[in-house]
Amino acid sequence: MRKAAKIGTWFTFAFVLGMVLVSRSSAQTNTTPDLAVIVNPKNAVDSLSLNDLVKIYRGERQYWKGNLPIVLLFRPPGSYERMIALRVIFQMTESQYKQYWVSKIMRAEATAPPTELFSGGMTKEGVMAIPGAIGCISATDLRPGMKVLHIDGHLPGEANYPLH
Repeated sequence: MRKAAKIGTWFTFAFVLGMVLVSRSSAQTNTTPDLAVIVNPKNAVDSLSLNDLVKIYRGERQYWKGNLPIVLLFRPPGSYERMIALRVIFQMTESQYKQYWVSKIMRAEATAPPTELFSGGMTKEGVMAIPGAIGCISATDLRPGMKVLHIDGHLPGEANYPLH
Protein backbone atom coordinates (compact mmCIF):
# COMPACT_ATOMS: atom_id res chain seq x y z
CA MET A 1 0.00 0.00 0.00
CA ARG A 2 2.85 2.38 0.85
CA LYS A 3 4.51 1.62 -2.48
CA ALA A 4 1.29 2.53 -4.36
CA ALA A 5 0.99 5.77 -2.37
CA LYS A 6 4.61 6.68 -3.24
CA ILE A 7 4.01 5.98 -6.91
CA GLY A 8 0.83 8.08 -6.84
CA THR A 9 2.72 10.92 -5.16
CA TRP A 10 5.45 10.77 -7.80
CA PHE A 11 2.89 10.78 -10.63
CA THR A 12 1.14 13.76 -9.08
CA PHE A 13 4.46 15.58 -8.66
CA ALA A 14 5.49 14.80 -12.26
CA PHE A 15 2.12 15.95 -13.57
CA VAL A 16 2.25 19.25 -11.66
CA LEU A 17 5.85 19.86 -12.72
CA GLY A 18 4.93 19.16 -16.35
CA MET A 19 2.02 21.59 -16.19
CA VAL A 20 4.25 24.32 -14.71
CA LEU A 21 6.85 23.80 -17.45
CA VAL A 22 4.25 23.84 -20.21
CA SER A 23 2.61 26.99 -18.88
CA ARG A 24 6.00 28.72 -18.57
CA SER A 25 7.06 27.81 -22.09
CA SER A 26 3.73 28.88 -23.57
CA ALA A 27 3.85 32.15 -21.63
CA GLN A 28 7.29 32.85 -23.06
CA THR A 29 6.34 31.95 -26.64
CA ASN A 30 2.76 33.22 -26.69
CA THR A 31 3.47 36.04 -29.11
CA THR A 32 1.10 36.49 -31.99
CA PRO A 33 2.59 36.19 -35.46
CA ASP A 34 2.94 39.18 -37.72
CA LEU A 35 0.68 39.62 -40.71
CA ALA A 36 2.60 39.10 -43.96
CA VAL A 37 1.50 40.93 -47.10
CA ILE A 38 2.00 38.74 -50.15
CA VAL A 39 1.72 39.41 -53.87
CA ASN A 40 2.16 37.36 -57.02
CA PRO A 41 5.88 36.67 -57.62
CA LYS A 42 5.62 38.37 -61.04
CA ASN A 43 4.48 41.63 -59.43
CA ALA A 44 7.24 44.26 -59.74
CA VAL A 45 6.40 45.81 -56.35
CA ASP A 46 8.74 44.81 -53.51
CA SER A 47 7.85 47.38 -50.88
CA LEU A 48 4.92 49.54 -49.80
CA SER A 49 4.44 52.16 -47.16
CA LEU A 50 1.71 51.44 -44.63
CA ASN A 51 -0.13 54.43 -46.11
CA ASP A 52 0.01 52.86 -49.61
CA LEU A 53 -1.23 49.57 -48.19
CA VAL A 54 -4.15 51.39 -46.56
CA LYS A 55 -5.03 53.04 -49.90
CA ILE A 56 -4.90 49.66 -51.67
CA TYR A 57 -7.08 47.84 -49.13
CA ARG A 58 -9.56 50.71 -48.94
CA GLY A 59 -9.96 50.57 -52.71
CA GLU A 60 -8.50 54.05 -53.19
CA ARG A 61 -5.68 52.70 -55.34
CA GLN A 62 -6.94 50.16 -57.86
CA TYR A 63 -4.00 49.52 -60.19
CA TRP A 64 -0.38 48.44 -59.89
CA LYS A 65 2.16 50.10 -62.14
CA GLY A 66 1.57 49.12 -65.75
CA ASN A 67 -2.25 49.24 -65.37
CA LEU A 68 -2.43 45.79 -63.78
CA PRO A 69 -5.67 45.72 -61.73
CA ILE A 70 -5.23 45.13 -58.00
CA VAL A 71 -7.25 42.14 -56.78
CA LEU A 72 -7.86 42.34 -53.03
CA LEU A 73 -8.01 39.02 -51.21
CA PHE A 74 -9.22 39.12 -47.62
CA ARG A 75 -10.00 36.61 -44.89
CA PRO A 76 -13.54 36.20 -43.50
CA PRO A 77 -14.88 37.64 -40.24
CA GLY A 78 -13.42 36.02 -37.13
CA SER A 79 -10.06 35.15 -38.68
CA TYR A 80 -6.79 36.30 -37.12
CA GLU A 81 -5.63 37.92 -40.37
CA ARG A 82 -8.83 39.93 -40.71
CA MET A 83 -8.69 41.08 -37.09
CA ILE A 84 -5.16 42.46 -37.55
CA ALA A 85 -5.97 43.99 -40.94
CA LEU A 86 -9.10 45.70 -39.60
CA ARG A 87 -7.19 47.11 -36.64
CA VAL A 88 -3.98 48.20 -38.38
CA ILE A 89 -4.76 48.68 -42.08
CA PHE A 90 -8.41 49.75 -42.06
CA GLN A 91 -8.50 51.14 -38.51
CA MET A 92 -12.13 50.04 -38.38
CA THR A 93 -14.37 47.61 -36.58
CA GLU A 94 -16.09 44.83 -38.51
CA SER A 95 -19.35 46.80 -38.75
CA GLN A 96 -17.52 49.97 -39.87
CA TYR A 97 -15.71 47.92 -42.51
CA LYS A 98 -18.98 46.52 -43.88
CA GLN A 99 -20.60 49.95 -43.89
CA TYR A 100 -17.53 51.42 -45.61
CA TRP A 101 -17.78 48.97 -48.52
CA VAL A 102 -21.57 49.30 -48.85
CA SER A 103 -21.14 53.08 -49.09
CA LYS A 104 -18.31 52.75 -51.60
CA ILE A 105 -20.42 50.46 -53.79
CA MET A 106 -23.49 52.73 -53.50
CA ARG A 107 -21.38 55.72 -54.67
CA ALA A 108 -20.12 53.59 -57.61
CA GLU A 109 -16.54 53.90 -56.35
CA ALA A 110 -16.23 50.11 -56.29
CA THR A 111 -18.15 47.18 -57.69
CA ALA A 112 -17.53 44.82 -54.76
CA PRO A 113 -15.65 44.53 -51.48
CA PRO A 114 -12.42 42.50 -51.31
CA THR A 115 -12.84 38.84 -52.17
CA GLU A 116 -13.11 36.75 -49.00
CA LEU A 117 -11.17 33.50 -48.93
CA PHE A 118 -11.75 31.07 -46.11
CA SER A 119 -8.21 29.89 -45.44
CA GLY A 120 -4.63 31.03 -45.56
CA GLY A 121 -4.03 28.29 -48.12
CA MET A 122 -6.73 29.69 -50.39
CA THR A 123 -5.20 33.16 -50.05
CA LYS A 124 -1.77 31.81 -51.00
CA GLU A 125 -3.21 29.95 -54.01
CA GLY A 126 -5.19 33.02 -55.11
CA VAL A 127 -2.12 35.24 -54.94
CA MET A 128 -0.06 32.71 -56.90
CA ALA A 129 -2.77 32.34 -59.58
CA ILE A 130 -3.83 35.98 -60.07
CA PRO A 131 -1.08 38.37 -61.27
CA GLY A 132 -2.55 41.48 -59.59
CA ALA A 133 -3.59 39.81 -56.33
CA ILE A 134 -2.56 40.96 -52.87
CA GLY A 135 -3.36 39.14 -49.66
CA CYS A 136 -2.50 39.02 -45.99
CA ILE A 137 -1.57 35.77 -44.25
CA SER A 138 -0.04 34.87 -40.92
CA ALA A 139 3.75 35.07 -41.12
CA THR A 140 3.86 31.52 -39.76
CA ASP A 141 2.19 30.35 -43.01
CA LEU A 142 4.92 31.75 -45.29
CA ARG A 143 6.57 29.23 -47.60
CA PRO A 144 9.53 29.38 -50.00
CA GLY A 145 8.68 30.99 -53.32
CA MET A 146 6.16 33.43 -51.87
CA LYS A 147 6.76 37.13 -52.47
CA VAL A 148 6.45 39.03 -49.20
CA LEU A 149 6.32 42.81 -49.37
CA HIS A 150 8.37 45.08 -47.15
CA ILE A 151 6.01 47.40 -45.28
CA ASP A 152 7.62 50.69 -44.28
CA GLY A 153 10.96 49.05 -45.12
CA HIS A 154 10.51 46.03 -42.84
CA LEU A 155 9.58 42.38 -43.21
CA PRO A 156 7.50 40.34 -40.75
CA GLY A 157 9.47 39.53 -37.62
CA GLU A 158 11.72 42.58 -37.86
CA ALA A 159 11.68 45.42 -35.37
CA ASN A 160 9.29 48.23 -36.34
CA TYR A 161 7.21 45.99 -38.62
CA PRO A 162 3.73 47.58 -38.36
CA LEU A 163 1.43 44.59 -38.97
CA HIS A 164 1.08 42.71 -35.70
